[in-house]
Amino acid sequence: MSFLSANNITKTFTEGRNTVPVLKGISLRLERGEILSLEGPSGSGKTTLLSILGCILTPTSGSLSIDGREIDPAKPKRLPAIRKRMVGFVFQQFNLFPALTARENVQYALNIRGRTGRSARDEAERMLDAVGLSDRKDFLPRDLSGGQKQRVAIARSLVGDIPLILADEPTANLDTHTGEQILALFRDLAKESSRALLIVTHDPKVRSITDRTMVIRDGRIENRGE
Repeated sequence: MSFLSANNITKTFTEGRNTVPVLKGISLRLERGEILSLEGPSGSGKTTLLSILGCILTPTSGSLSIDGREIDPAKPKRLPAIRKRMVGFVFQQFNLFPALTARENVQYALNIRGRTGRSARDEAERMLDAVGLSDRKDFLPRDLSGGQKQRVAIARSLVGDIPLILADEPTANLDTHTGEQILALFRDLAKESSRALLIVTHDPKVRSITDRTMVIRDGRIENRGE
């Protein structure tokens, strides 16, 4: 059984009296140690799919399982616990806490999983160093550039032993050199730590680290990359 398995996922949103089908029967598999990129034009359903795979949204129909456990859409109260234990996110809009420093933002991801004190502080600093921000660890988000905020968000998603990393345009706000460093870090973590990594992207350089690339268009998988 695949580590992440989505079968015939659909998602329909309601706007007044209208229904808007966004995902129209998506199926995919992802294994530990594998990197999958998902490409497609704006409005194709990429971010909605990522939110369902990460247990933020529930599908209208279809099934999802992570590490052999089926996610029951009828029990949405269980989703936060699954996210906390299983999923690390890199959001396109950073979602940093404005009153926390870079280190505290990263450390918070460990705190909510039960790791506190010096151990959490040291790991947060180690990951900020890995993304090239050791000299910005005590800066607030307002004092960081867009690219630096993105690197804090990436560091936050990677701390701990979270087995599934979902990244939404992780290199969009980075210069070429930093983007290459982050991709190398993603590759090493997936391969050396046996994490499953799915990257939604428009960046062709991401293909340099992926095992497969899938293309989504109008809510359907156009190219399965298999």
